[in-house]
Amino acid sequence: MPTAAEIIDLLKLEPLPDEGGFFRQTYVSSVALPGGRAAGTAIYFLITPEGFSALHTLVTEEVWHFYAGDPVEHLMLDTNTHTGAKTLLGPDLAAGQRPQLIVPAHAVQGARLAPGPRTHGWALLGCTMSPGWDQREFSLARREPLLAAFPARAADIHALTR
Repeated sequence: MPTAAEIIDLLKLEPLPDEGGFFRQTYVSSVALPGGRAAGTAIYFLITPEGFSALHTLVTEEVWHFYAGDPVEHLMLDTNTHTGAKTLLGPDLAAGQRPQLIVPAHAVQGARLAPGPRTHGWALLGCTMSPGWDQREFSLARREPLLAAFPARAADIHALTR
């Protein structure tokens, strides 16, 4: 298996500002919605122990796809119901890992390599959005309000915020 640095080089990934990790946009739909927004977009996304996906919200739905590497722990928080859920993305279906996750619009979400032993030290994923990505609809979550709303998730919130 390649190293994280080799994957970054081979896939021409760049650091993802604010959220963390490394990415490259791989698809922008040629179909435009009213107002000119792309009907869909997709990215590669690489997570390393230092480059987790910080908690954030998006106005639209997002689909995460696991491609290779170590399992990923994805956290979703619902600010309306004050509930949270973790999903393990990875290749071991028998162990409860899943290759795909749908994140509803407005969910607070973040991800990191799953705690525990690691074989590779990285995970390669993809994220697909429809309608396509719009920077104006991205909001980085703030630690203190989340800690107040989700005190039982304090360890996760600390791990997934900067």
